[in-house]
Amino acid sequence: MSSLEPPWSVEVKVPSVVDDGLAIIATILARLEELGWEPMDQFAVHLALEEAVVNGIKHGNKFDSSKQLHVRYHADDTEFHIEITDEGSGFDPNAVPDPTEDENLEKTSGRGLLMMELYMSEVNFNDQGNSVRMKRRRGDPINAPDEDDDDSMFADD
Repeated sequence: MSSLEPPWSVEVKVPSVVDDGLAIIATILARLEELGWEPMDQFAVHLALEEAVVNGIKHGNKFDSSKQLHVRYHADDTEFHIEITDEGSGFDPNAVPDPTEDENLEKTSGRGLLMMELYMSEVNFNDQGNSVRMKRRRGDPINAPDEDDDDSMFADD
């Protein structure tokens, strides 16, 4: 079992409607609050989940009402794990242009994956690119981008 495979506590299917995606995020955040997670940890999870859920609905399922997001998660007093899978064809996260490169700085989109990587303790995609697993350890710092990071999920241009 990898570090991103806890015993899942909750499994739900979410219609490809942004408001429904936001509703599951609200449910998750309420659970973290019940567990006593600090506001900064809740904020980090909120930001990463909003990016992942909206991307799955918009880019993965393309707002197709016949498709759903498959969400499973586990939260306890020290860690939060989530897997979000859309029914789309997937993408290569390593082919996404680096939003911190000069030519991408003024673009109005393209920062979602970076935000997920910075705010969560771990982020991994499946080979197809239609499923993301994320983990946040309670109290972990927000990660700063590392200019010398050769393991970045962003392609070099």
